[in-house]
Amino acid sequence: MSSTPAHDAVEPFPISVPEADLLDLRDRLAATRWPDRETATDGSQGPQLARIRDLCEHWASDYDWRRAERDINDLGSSHTVIDGIDIHFLHVRSAEPHADPLLLCHGWPGSILEFRRLAGPLTDPVAHGGDARDAFHLVIPSMPGFGFSGKPTTTGWNTSRVADAWITLMHRLGYGTYFTQGGDWGAAVVEQITRKVPERCRGAHFTLPLVFPTAQEVEEATEEERRMIARAQHYQDRQSAYARQQATRPQTIGYSLADSPAGLAAWIYTLFQDVTDSGGVPEEVIDRDDLLDDVMLYWLPNASASSARLYWEEGFGGGTPTGPGQPNPVPAGFSIFPGEAVQASRRWLERRYETVLHHARLDRGGHFAALEQPDVLTEEIRKTFRPLRTSRP
Repeated sequence: MSSTPAHDAVEPFPISVPEADLLDLRDRLAATRWPDRETATDGSQGPQLARIRDLCEHWASDYDWRRAERDINDLGSSHTVIDGIDIHFLHVRSAEPHADPLLLCHGWPGSILEFRRLAGPLTDPVAHGGDARDAFHLVIPSMPGFGFSGKPTTTGWNTSRVADAWITLMHRLGYGTYFTQGGDWGAAVVEQITRKVPERCRGAHFTLPLVFPTAQEVEEATEEERRMIARAQHYQDRQSAYARQQATRPQTIGYSLADSPAGLAAWIYTLFQDVTDSGGVPEEVIDRDDLLDDVMLYWLPNASASSARLYWEEGFGGGTPTGPGQPNPVPAGFSIFPGEAVQASRRWLERRYETVLHHARLDRGGHFAALEQPDVLTEEIRKTFRPLRTSRP
């Protein structure tokens, strides 16, 4: 970040990437040294060479970063300093007088741009065919080490500390109480917020439930629950190599990802391939430019190593697993998308949350629900929080 404001100040922070950085990116893509073609006939060895080459050729020749930059700036790009770290966030206020604040939390390899197609319907529902009573003010921060937020220079920035930062951010913006939503690491941050300040967090919505069944639950699992367990085990056994690397040696992979845009694109594309509801072809459910926008929020600020360290801070499979201990007191809703690796049944959730406001098994969509099914996710958020909207006229 180019400047540091006074303590507690919140300032506009328009993004303007130097043209030289974009030219350097194109030069690096043109000079890519490609590996030989995979020997498998599918994506089981990783993203196929032809797909990554095609993606990178589009990136170098036809992709327009300035479009994404305009979107960020149009969504209230802002900056503040919390716990010694520069925080970049989007702040989109609704014109509706009864709007409630909603904190949207991304994960890895997600970004603040995941939520851009939710912003209009959530802040201005009437303009999108909805009800004014469903309006929200949105706060969408980039975690430390991600996007255009600052990079931690010491250890200790785990999801608990991120949650503390977001609690401070919401207070600083004047929101005494609020709703929260998250998936992936964002779900872990939301879980921490609900535990830390249940008096401020009025409700939570999750697309990735942090529920890991006990041995007894595994033994007593229904047919549907057995499918969930098998899906999570497949992810753990066959698709989690990236997480193990980032949890044990984030600096090692960081050198490669910081130097090679093609390598970074392939590293991130792997997740889009494996956990979207796309049959392994993410371009069929997510626009290719949207996918590259996401990659750019790791490439441009050189955030590959700094974001990967969150896994090291938490340990693989970290976050806030919710075993059947003290139930979470904050009312919660869960939208279970079929392409998500980690899923949970309602009865598992009801053992871990005092109030399950909403539990839906959706027909389509995966881990990147805000990109794959933005209209569905918008409605799921509305359904979850409607019973709690005390300010509704």
